[in-house]
Amino acid sequence: MAFSLIPLPFDNEAIAPAISAETFSYHHGKHHQAYIDKTNAAVEGTDHAGSSLEDIIAAARGSNPGLFNNSAQSWNHGFFWHSLTPSASGPSGDLGSKIDEAFGSVDDLKGKLKERGAGHFASGWVWLAEKGGKLSIEETHDGDTLADSDFNPLLTIDLWEHAYYLDHQNARPSYLSAVADGHLNWDFAADNLARGSAWKYPG
Repeated sequence: MAFSLIPLPFDNEAIAPAISAETFSYHHGKHHQAYIDKTNAAVEGTDHAGSSLEDIIAAARGSNPGLFNNSAQSWNHGFFWHSLTPSASGPSGDLGSKIDEAFGSVDDLKGKLKERGAGHFASGWVWLAEKGGKLSIEETHDGDTLADSDFNPLLTIDLWEHAYYLDHQNARPSYLSAVADGHLNWDFAADNLARGSAWKYPG
């Protein structure tokens, strides 16, 4: 069964001006769709046909760079859409407590996410993740992912230029501030923390 492009969990104008509808039309409708299409083409007629996206990522890591990059980017983008929300409330409950324990406050966490994201060289992803009951900020380069790692990813922010260039040009810190300060989906993060294992790509 082929993978499908999952719909955005909000209207494509809902995150503006942090991320515009025009950016989503390219980023979701073209970039994410291309990763899905290339993954489907690569697994058709192989032993991977019918496997979950997570199993394909794990099997392709280190042995099939093309399949790994496209399947991992398919997963990362699906996870990123869910990491965003039009109107963010603050984290509470167990997530809020763990954030305070690890970073001091949610504002300190946002500051660290922005700092790590702005300092990340070239393309990649910055993540809020959990491992062994403790939260940390992790980075992956290019198309790498935490989907098959020992970490439980809670949130991510895309650092590739196509995620922000139409709206913020080369000012990645402006994009990071807009997303981290107003559009991180803490409910999604709390669900991932409570489940205790990585989110699964639908299908």
